Amino acid sequence: MNAMTKPEQQAVQGHDSEDFNTSNNPSITDVIEARLSRRSLFKAGFGTAGTAVLGSVALTACGGGSDAAPLPAAPVDTSVKLSFPAVAKSTADVLSVASGYTATVIYGLGDPLTAATPEFKNDGSDTDYDNRAGDHHDGMEYFGLNAAGTGRDVNGSDRGLLAMNHEALTDQFLHVAGVTANPRPAAEADKEIPAHGVSIVEVRKVSGKFAYDKASSFNRRITPLTPMQVNGVARGNALMKTKFSTSGNDCRGTINNCGTGYTPWGTFLTGEENWAGYFTRSATDDAARGGVTAKSVVSLNRNGRAQGAASRHGWETAGTADKYARWNIGQTGTSADGTDDYRNELNTFGYIVEIDPYDKTQAIRKRTSLGRFAHESAAFGKPAAGKPLAVYQGDDSRGEYIYKFVSAASWDA
Repeated sequence: MNAMTKPEQQAVQGHDSEDFNTSNNPSITDVIEARLSRRSLFKAGFGTAGTAVLGSVALTACGGGSDAAPLPAAPVDTSVKLSFPAVAKSTADVLSVASGYTATVIYGLGDPLTAATPEFKNDGSDTDYDNRAGDHHDGMEYFGLNAAGTGRDVNGSDRGLLAMNHEALTDQFLHVAGVTANPRPAAEADKEIPAHGVSIVEVRKVSGKFAYDKASSFNRRITPLTPMQVNGVARGNALMKTKFSTSGNDCRGTINNCGTGYTPWGTFLTGEENWAGYFTRSATDDAARGGVTAKSVVSLNRNGRAQGAASRHGWETAGTADKYARWNIGQTGTSADGTDDYRNELNTFGYIVEIDPYDKTQAIRKRTSLGRFAHESAAFGKPAAGKPLAVYQGDDSRGEYIYKFVSAASWDA
């Protein structure tokens, strides 16, 4: 997760900053602490300050009990030195690189993705973030193109597609006069919502430097309003039904995208991380759902959405239009299945999302069988013919877990 300002940290009192895990199951922190007690750390020893803790000890953390024999300290090669001078400490709001090196911005907040989109003014007056780079760049993956720019070339190193997450906002910079308190103006919400999500943008090397191509037909933005499919075990489940998708087979958008992954078949994976804080529900919603022991209430509390919890940006206050109403997940309708309100909207977030960066016509899919939690990213193990695929994932909330998913089918390239 990107660093946030103090006001943002104070606003994010949700699943990303508090421990909502009330189970007795050991979290990854518990596992590591049991394996890496202070006693065993000192028994193992670290040689010099340069020894890597993870390299010598912690990578065995999932392997056994708390009283395992200490591992030997990793050897330290004192002959290895940096080949460039260190960058001096500084509080200046600039990017500093070592002497002899250069840094070039390829794709920055607000950069237009179509030839028709105006250049970014960066004065708070810009609109149309559906066609601009979003905020808080995070995980990214590179997908090679052939020299003609007409299709996939996994070895293409001079021309390719950059798939990039836009996790969150420094929203005061998106508006001329800063952020308006609730009720939020629709014009402000209409900037902030699409400034989240994912960019697919073509980049190419010109005269030794990479730059993005504003006119590329591959360019696109995926936002919290982009239609998507629900795939996997949760598809069509009663708890996925909303006013938007009464079948529970579809949903809208992705948000708080953090880490990324690259599938063996060449598609992009993006992880929905701290999604719960974008939603609110009324102070009396527990009773409307059947009381504190109702399964939906237990689930909401487990995910950091207690009744009366304020949303991160107040988008539900921006108007009565559906695109704002969905951020209020209180049970307001009279239907038994939730198809007349957005009580189940939160259930459509918290997944690994798969996107084909080369083909805009392919449906974007939420892979619910990979689990629902605050996804940091998804990493595949090395594919082996005739063997299942393994996907490794981390829950980036306090007191949570790491996961390994193993496919039922075997890999066939």
